[in-house]
Amino acid sequence: MSKVIVATDQAPAAIGTYSQAVKIGTTVYLSGQIPLVPETMEMVSEDFRAQAVQVFKNLSAVCEAAGGELQNMVKVQIYLTDLSNFAVVNEVMAEHFTTPYPARAAIGVRALPKNAQIEIDGIMELPSTN
Repeated sequence: MSKVIVATDQAPAAIGTYSQAVKIGTTVYLSGQIPLVPETMEMVSEDFRAQAVQVFKNLSAVCEAAGGELQNMVKVQIYLTDLSNFAVVNEVMAEHFTTPYPARAAIGVRALPKNAQIEIDGIMELPSTN
């Protein structure tokens, strides 16, 4: 199987030596998304909820570029600079996913790129070899 690099201008451009996602067969490995607005490459807001919503928008755009949708994600890893925001993450995640939910980890970290308060990466399984 060959790997396919997934890229879209509907999500922030990579700010380092990585691809937005890599597709191998029906599995897509999504790089971490932070709350940058794709058009400006600036942080959406200092508000945590707004940052979480933007991250899910960015992930959705990459999923669509790969031929799937957010609901096809089977694993998400959520990195938070403040674990007290965990309840807000649950609320925002419930607005973007329906059951069955993906497997998930929530990890407290000291800092994230561009001083983001949240970053999410994950794995998506496509229903076919689109």
